[in-house]
Amino acid sequence: MTGHKYQLTPNLFAISFGTAGLAQAWTVARGTVDGPEWVGVTLWLFAAVLWLATLVAYTVNSLAQRRFRRGFTHPVTGPFTALIPITPMLFGVALKPYAEEAGKVIYIIALVGTVILGGWITAAWIRVEMKLVDWHPGYFIPTAAGGLISAGGAAAFGWTRLAQLMFGWGVVCWVVLGSILLLRLFTQPALPKPLLPVIAIELAPPVVAGNVWFAMNGGRVDFVASALAGYAILMALVQVSLVPTYRTAPFGPPYWAFGFTYAAAVTDLIHWLSIENVDGRREVTYALLAAATVSYAALCLYTFIKITRGAFFAKAPVTASA
Repeated sequence: MTGHKYQLTPNLFAISFGTAGLAQAWTVARGTVDGPEWVGVTLWLFAAVLWLATLVAYTVNSLAQRRFRRGFTHPVTGPFTALIPITPMLFGVALKPYAEEAGKVIYIIALVGTVILGGWITAAWIRVEMKLVDWHPGYFIPTAAGGLISAGGAAAFGWTRLAQLMFGWGVVCWVVLGSILLLRLFTQPALPKPLLPVIAIELAPPVVAGNVWFAMNGGRVDFVASALAGYAILMALVQVSLVPTYRTAPFGPPYWAFGFTYAAAVTDLIHWLSIENVDGRREVTYALLAAATVSYAALCLYTFIKITRGAFFAKAPVTASA
């Protein structure tokens, strides 16, 4: 028997990841419309605390239930373990204006972890017998998201060649995995209702790649930026059409797939408003930030309510080996 009532799952790291995404949006707005610095800083600190608390709780819980290693290859939640090293890369970049050397150290350590874990998980997908119906858009995280976010961090620190290398890593993985995931979504039975919100992650690759490309090319609109924006528009329209579908899903950890994805989309829009020098961009930027922040607050509120009712975390199996 296990002494833990609940089974903490890796997709809980999406909470700190989503918080970091919103922090990044406010940070970018500071540079484009002279937004307040304190909002982004507060969110970055909160994201770091959430990440650390989740890491400690998840590690203790999974070790006690003897499932720590198996958690990395779980067909549903396994891909989210990659957020353990991916999220700190964002923290390293956020530290750059205040403690650049410390930020570089954090980024490099997290980058190494992201690359190693991405390779290990990819090998596990090849080695372990898997069914197409088990796949879901969270499978983008270990390599596509890991590669693109790594590229953005490298560009922020001025490491051009590393940024190019990791951008290629992320984009190629996006293309390869994207074809598999769309085939799964188009041809296989619908995802289980609790897992439906992870379809939001389909919007993440083009908007994250768009943000990273602007960091790499000096904030200029070119063919690549426009092409990424075109696909992002398609995926945004898909998200709008899926609203009725999302509403059928019970609230749980998968809802945090909206957090980073939509925050990254807002960040991409803020970049475009600034680069294109759109009239009224200041007001539109604040409207976008307000919508993103209110949505984030709603996610936090619903999460808190569910936790207090004991209905947010998965119930632990009867035996530790289950």
